[in-house]
Amino acid sequence: MYKNSRGRPGVVLAAAAVAQFVVALDMSVVNVALPAIRTALGFAPLDLSWVVHVYALTFGGFLLLGGRACDLYGRRRMFVLGLTVFGLCSLAGGLAQDPWHLIAARAGQGLGAAAAAPAALAMLTTTFPEGPRRVRALGVWSAVNAAGGALGVLAGGLLTEYAGWRWIMLINLPIVAVALALILTGVPAEAPPARRERLDTWGAVLATGGVGLLVLGVVRTDTLGWGSPVTWTTLAAAAVLLAAFVLAEARAAAPLLRLGLLRSRWVAGANVLVFLAAAGQFTAFYFVSLYMQQVLGMGAAATGTAFLPFSLGLVAGTVVATRLTASRTPRVSLVPGALLAAAGLAWFALISPDGSFLADVLGPSLVTSVGAGLVLAPVAAAATTGVAPREAGMAGGLMNSSRQLGGCIGLAVLATVAAHHTGTTTDPAALNDGYALGLAVAAAVFVLAAAVAIGVLPRRRAVTPVPRPTTPAPNRLEGTPS
Repeated sequence: MYKNSRGRPGVVLAAAAVAQFVVALDMSVVNVALPAIRTALGFAPLDLSWVVHVYALTFGGFLLLGGRACDLYGRRRMFVLGLTVFGLCSLAGGLAQDPWHLIAARAGQGLGAAAAAPAALAMLTTTFPEGPRRVRALGVWSAVNAAGGALGVLAGGLLTEYAGWRWIMLINLPIVAVALALILTGVPAEAPPARRERLDTWGAVLATGGVGLLVLGVVRTDTLGWGSPVTWTTLAAAAVLLAAFVLAEARAAAPLLRLGLLRSRWVAGANVLVFLAAAGQFTAFYFVSLYMQQVLGMGAAATGTAFLPFSLGLVAGTVVATRLTASRTPRVSLVPGALLAAAGLAWFALISPDGSFLADVLGPSLVTSVGAGLVLAPVAAAATTGVAPREAGMAGGLMNSSRQLGGCIGLAVLATVAAHHTGTTTDPAALNDGYALGLAVAAAVFVLAAAVAIGVLPRRRAVTPVPRPTTPAPNRLEGTPS
């Protein structure tokens, strides 16, 4: 594997945070701009959703491959490559003249993000040793990641209304330039490996195909429905490929994902927890945004601005969590954070068709966001506890995949629950009831996340690294005992 570079820790943290911000920003920045994009480029109604879905599809589908490539070919190299692709595709999206131009650009953004996101996390975990310094660094990274998703709604609304929808793509260029300047000037390239392992090509094909089909099947339920034969065929094919991937990884000499990592209760528990937390958080963004626009009648800019308290609450939660977990187990923040987020979403479920921002949105936004911040800050530290530096990219790709899949699947399922309750009506009162139901189920998801933190994560912080098998037959993999 590549040896660690001696980059300045502050520069590494700044570059990773800026990169993660722009990757998270693009998950939500286009949502408010979709009506303007449809008018400008002439999208068919059923095709418009692909502006959102194709980014999730390529980002989620290639994360495991991107994470493993970081370990094999160098974290700095994959970070630079991923951000360069992301920036160029952002430029192409801002200059798009036809629907397929924008969809292709968004697909390219997802590919670039799938390389840059695990590389950023891997650089942090290899630069900062386990302990308070890593917790603080990952706290900053998590705060920026969470704020990027929330501020994406704000930026999308303001840019669409006052600068034009193309700037939701072009705004990425200066952000990417800052991250590249930091990493190229402040972090030297890794030393070449003494012995380079071969990329698990078969595992990469199975993982990318399986995760990609899973995301594809889920995101298309908004038009095809869960009962569609196409949906079930796609999900069945995804299940077959993912099962084949697990079998292949159990026998591979240099696997894309070493299954022994999942025998660590820290790694496995944190990935389940981040899956659930992402499902709850993405759902909150979605339903609250729709409530403000379709029930309260707020415009794009006003809706985006209304998410500012949510962003501030996320940052406040991550700051508190970082201080709580600097010298203690992440459970001390994860459990109360998940319960607080659940309480905030339950409060959100009381929304009224005759409500207002001050009465129905501001209070639960602050409670939910602080709770989510308490969860998202320490979960990255938990997911990388005991992981060897040479597998940091693998662990980073796995955690980012869990987050991405949790957001996609959770949102699709809860949106279906809300739509089934609402029916085809556009009556604000009926829509309000559907959104309220979706938010109530999201609250239950965060309660389940708290149960995972209590029942799966160890009570004490692990200090023994997750061992890596030295025998060529990795079918007897071991993880860190709890």
